[in-house]
Amino acid sequence: MRSLLALVVLALPCAAEVAPERAKALEHMVIQDCGSCHGLTLKGGLGRALTVDALAPADAEGLALIILDGVPGTAMPPWRPLLTEEEAMWIAHYLKKD
Repeated sequence: MRSLLALVVLALPCAAEVAPERAKALEHMVIQDCGSCHGLTLKGGLGRALTVDALAPADAEGLALIILDGVPGTAMPPWRPLLTEEEAMWIAHYLKKD
């Protein structure tokens, strides 16, 4: 399982580029959709805090996988049906302020 996860992480793009209009839509999604569980200021709620400090130990690739595949047994849903891998990486970097 670990080797499969490693392959998936390696397959994700290192830097995510999305068109400016899509970036604006993704930013809105983070505030509205992610904010509905993680708090509108992303300081936590039903879901964990998504502040820069809270995410400091996490790497962007791991965050992108969580965004795409969710976390089984929790309220974190998979967003893969709605987002591309590049968009998930963009969100991860956006949250980490990279």
